[in-house]
Amino acid sequence: MKKLAVAGLVIAFAVPALAQSPPPTPEPETEAPKAPPSMKDKFFFGGGVGATFGAVDYVEIAPMIGMRVAPRVDLGLQPFYRWTNDGRYAPSVETTDYGARFFTRVRIVSSFFAEADYQFTSYEYLNGFGGTTRQSNNAFLAGAGYAIPVGGNVGLFFSALYDFSYNSADIYYPYDSAIQYQFGVAVGF
Repeated sequence: MKKLAVAGLVIAFAVPALAQSPPPTPEPETEAPKAPPSMKDKFFFGGGVGATFGAVDYVEIAPMIGMRVAPRVDLGLQPFYRWTNDGRYAPSVETTDYGARFFTRVRIVSSFFAEADYQFTSYEYLNGFGGTTRQSNNAFLAGAGYAIPVGGNVGLFFSALYDFSYNSADIYYPYDSAIQYQFGVAVGF
């Protein structure tokens, strides 16, 4: 019985002593280095479409392709085509505009980005002789935007850009404001 009592005392003192020992430290996990993104993963595409119908009918198509050249920097190209039928005149006047914009986007924080664009536009306007005249315009724009991921690699983007080339005295300028708003969809952005 004496041996049983001594064994009980040893266990009684040993269990709390074991409880106070620190847990064993796990072996550090070695993480495999990330492979650089493939060329396919660096590209994104998307674009926008627009339309209005009424006294002035307007349809625009603007596909986009871009490439991530650094973790926070994207370069891209967006050609566009616009058809307008202005029914406010008799007979109605049809014009077409086309061109392209080259853009650079730099992600600043999370989904916010800064953007700089060069835009070339060849546009038609109604001249004073009942016909149309074609003219070209080079514009330099800069501003900021926000990208909203909607699932997978798909995202919506919105940007507001200031046209540094805007001339309010030019009544035939292709845009009626120095501020241009853009909205579109991108896959892989």
